Amino acid sequence: MTKEIAALEANGTWVMATLPPNKKALGYVTVTTFLAVVVSRNWELHQMDVHDAFLHGDLDEDVYMKMPPGFYVGRNGMVCKMRKSSYDLRQAPRCWFAKLAASLLSYGFCRSYSDYSLFTIRRGKLELHVLIYVDDLIVAGTDL
Repeated sequence: MTKEIAALEANGTWVMATLPPNKKALGYVTVTTFLAVVVSRNWELHQMDVHDAFLHGDLDEDVYMKMPPGFYVGRNGMVCKMRKSSYDLRQAPRCWFAKLAASLLSYGFCRSYSDYSLFTIRRGKLELHVLIYVDDLIVAGTDL
């Protein structure tokens, strides 16, 4: 987590500010509760960082990008029609999450009603939970 926070701070992802009286701050309630359940049930826990996660999302719309200066593009005026999401696109996190969620649901996982980033599957005595946070997964259950 220290590396993730350092990367976010280096990228200028946020600035520290006082919370205005008419605003609510997003919390980590699901993560805290999830970890409390894991500890109370003595489950093994795994955290995974999905490298290049945003490059795996499928685009549902037409997006065109210019090639960086100095790269051969064939003819003047040609651009890249994106077939997959890229870190440069504002759609990237949404595309990645949609693809991962669809995959988990196809395997039989159920999405939590209270937090759409928590997925659970139960088969007999097997219980497995996957909590998604951007490009990180926390996985725990009765039998990994």
